[in-house]
Amino acid sequence: MIDYRKKITCTRKYQRSVSSDIDLATESNRGRIVNSPAVRRLQQKTQVFPLEINAAVRSRLTHSLEVQQTARYISKSILKELRKNNKLKKYNLQGLEEAFISTSEMASLMHDIGNPPFGHFGELAINVWMKSKGIKCFNKALNIKQNSLLEPEVKVLKKKLEKDICNFEGNAQGVRIVHNLQSLNLTYSQIASILKYTRVAYENKPNNSSPFSYLKKKPGFYYSEEEFVQEVCTELKMKNGHRFPLTYIMEAADDISYGIADLEDAVDKGILSLKKLYEIIVQEASKEEYKGKGIYIKCIAEENYQKAKKVKRLKVNTFIINFRTQLVNELVQYAAKVFLENHKDIYNGYFNKALLEDNSKYHIALKVLKNVAFKHVFSDDEVELLELKGNSSIRGLLDCYKPLLTLPNKKFLCLINGEKNDTPIESRLFKRLSNKHISSYEKVIDELNKKNIKGFKFKILEWYYRGRLLIDFISGMTDEYAIKEFQELSAIK
Repeated sequence: MIDYRKKITCTRKYQRSVSSDIDLATESNRGRIVNSPAVRRLQQKTQVFPLEINAAVRSRLTHSLEVQQTARYISKSILKELRKNNKLKKYNLQGLEEAFISTSEMASLMHDIGNPPFGHFGELAINVWMKSKGIKCFNKALNIKQNSLLEPEVKVLKKKLEKDICNFEGNAQGVRIVHNLQSLNLTYSQIASILKYTRVAYENKPNNSSPFSYLKKKPGFYYSEEEFVQEVCTELKMKNGHRFPLTYIMEAADDISYGIADLEDAVDKGILSLKKLYEIIVQEASKEEYKGKGIYIKCIAEENYQKAKKVKRLKVNTFIINFRTQLVNELVQYAAKVFLENHKDIYNGYFNKALLEDNSKYHIALKVLKNVAFKHVFSDDEVELLELKGNSSIRGLLDCYKPLLTLPNKKFLCLINGEKNDTPIESRLFKRLSNKHISSYEKVIDELNKKNIKGFKFKILEWYYRGRLLIDFISGMTDEYAIKEFQELSAIK
């Protein structure tokens, strides 16, 4: 039975008072998110073009604002259709309309807050470094030469955490930021809405025949947040591996928003001319692999290109605005239609694909635009050079801060407690870390001590959270700050 009163609630982990006013709880969520430093930092993080000074070209923040608006549009379209068919009462959505819309919107505004500097190249750099060097630091810090000497339980834990720390993922980092690093104390519903993928980072990726092959295709949260995520799922009656229903809206809004955005930015940067953009869309859409379904996006491009040619000035603007408006309007209505046609599966969270991933003409339209961007924008020399710079900066920063990861457990805790030690380099590096990140680390170490965890189990967990501390610090940097910090620590002017 579909009952949204069980999904959209006022409950938070730290509840100062018991309240049943869902609108006030939702507005409180909005305020906490909009005022979050993690959202503000998106203005200086890459969408496609790193370190871009042209304000018209998108940053992660402007992209997220567009996704937010698209999610609002999809949500309103869904509610309009339910209202028309007198189903709001049936699904217990009466009085929850604003919360339904706002939760989808705010999930969309937050969807990229976990992204590191330089986007997916930043993710790759962190994971490659952790696999090649981080685990060696782990063993050196613990002075473990033979895993066979460890107790079976501790050995399993160590293997689990090694895998977890080598699987940095922007979505999982977003959950960590919201709960642990920024401590926004959002409602469980709002937090569930950003759980895009439903497997923990140490869990193996399922095979294609799994009922969760899509929902678990990437890590959705880390070991460090696993207990909290289970708490959220229990509160909202979400089964293992299942998604929150409004997450599908956030995902569709993201898919729609970046479809044309990257190409528009490429035109603003002068990488593509209007004529070239039109030609490559038509060329891509005409490929046999799309089995004729590319005709939809081809016709939209043709229609709006002909309109733009008749305009005396602002031809590019005319094409982009009309092309984007028509495409967004039609994709939004289709996403809402798919949501409602699969409402039971989506409400229960086991719909194992994205709303716009069904091989329809709309899916093909997005695929065409994505392929065009990949071939003609992401492969541009300027983009690739800046991605290489970003990769070097992040891996270089991890090398610079590496001494903190090789310290034995006791010596690192001396740094935390401000005690005298014989680690002058590590002491200076430690002082450069963010106090918010250090505070999060201290909190979890206090919890380990309260649980009376000792011996190798404590050392393994301590190092894991130390590794998280460093990843939190570096992944939270803006593009420009990451390069500047690397240059300063490398004595490069």
